Amino acid sequence: MLLSVALALLVAQTLSVVLQYRAAEQRRDLQAANGLAFQLVADPRIDYRQRDSRFPGDESKRRWLRLRVERTPVSPVRAGEKRDTKREETLRAVLLEQGIDPVDLVVIKRMASADSYVQGRLRERRLWRDPPEWANGPMLVAGLRRAGETGFSVARVPLESSQPRHLGSLLIQTLLLYIVLVGGLALLLRRITRPIAALTRRLETFAETRATEGQLEPEGPEDTRRLIVAHNAMEGRIAALINEKDVMLGAIGHDLKTPLAALRVRIESVEDPIERDRMAGTIENITRTLDDILSLARIGRPTGTLERTDLAALVASVIEEYEDMGKPVELGDTPRMALALRATSLRRAIRNLVENALRYAGSARISLAREGDMAVIKVEDDGCGIADDDIAAMFEPFARGEASRNRETGGAGLGLTLARAIAEQHGGTLVLANRRTADGTVQGLLAEIRLPLE
Repeated sequence: MLLSVALALLVAQTLSVVLQYRAAEQRRDLQAANGLAFQLVADPRIDYRQRDSRFPGDESKRRWLRLRVERTPVSPVRAGEKRDTKREETLRAVLLEQGIDPVDLVVIKRMASADSYVQGRLRERRLWRDPPEWANGPMLVAGLRRAGETGFSVARVPLESSQPRHLGSLLIQTLLLYIVLVGGLALLLRRITRPIAALTRRLETFAETRATEGQLEPEGPEDTRRLIVAHNAMEGRIAALINEKDVMLGAIGHDLKTPLAALRVRIESVEDPIERDRMAGTIENITRTLDDILSLARIGRPTGTLERTDLAALVASVIEEYEDMGKPVELGDTPRMALALRATSLRRAIRNLVENALRYAGSARISLAREGDMAVIKVEDDGCGIADDDIAAMFEPFARGEASRNRETGGAGLGLTLARAIAEQHGGTLVLANRRTADGTVQGLLAEIRLPLE
């Protein structure tokens, strides 16, 4: 906003300078045209020793004295000089107002030092020991030929500077406007934005910790204070809901796992081993699903502290677990890179991706790469992939690539949801994409966990 106001003020002042400059140009041209017309019409004879009455004691303040009109049989335009048609039209209009209709009229701009007539008149006057200022600057030379005349009457007038006289005052005015307007606006915006910036930092802190400690005191304008009060109340309600959810989850975990454990003990009395194993598997599936649901529900509130961890070592430890179980899991390139993370939760996210690859494709390859400022954990398989339209739906809870309710084939549908939540908890993302051959044939699925290195 400050830049916008400063730019608008600069544009306005620039326009003012341009308008003043154009007005000064027009005023100067009109004054010059009137001076030339007066000489050509009246042919005055003026004493060169006349001084400016406003400065009677100052020899340097002589009033500019008009030169006598020169009579010449030829046009005053020299070879290489260009006629000033715009000033010619202005002078013609002034002469017409005086009842003079020029047969031929020329106006040129010439340096006074290059005008032989002017220099000759200055040398004739001993009083001009030091040439006046106008004798070293530009001047306008006008030649008029009237009806019935064979020669030209030539008048001359010095040309004033084209710079606006009040440019200095305009610059001072601009500076004062900047100090008052931009400075005052800066103080006002600081009063407004400072509490908003503090509120933004508070939101970022609350998003990470979910803690209500350190809430802001209302400050700033009335609407900003009301916003802070409303935010503090919202934080309190969110924190209360999260605490209530955690209490409920703890109760669910206790109330469901306890009878499941009791059932697990009771099925030991079942004599048929096949039936007993089937019942035990069902209880185990229920327990795992319950663990997944509880983990997903608790992922919104980070547990455990971030620790500097070698990501390559963490990935290798996960693969070792599957290799020890004889699973077809292959470890690719894993360059060493360390970053702050929650190792236990990230390990679970990697396991979920590997288990999905094993379940649907029969094998998995895992590698680690650095792409810019991101660490990328890649899990690839050689399965049939996922339809492009269904990839986004795979992240939804209980969405599965296989329709059965069998955990061994279809699972509970929480693995990808949980893995994505863990990646986002670390400030990263989980991306799924089909691996394709050169002709576009799907040859497997690629899952990437992208984590910021800083």
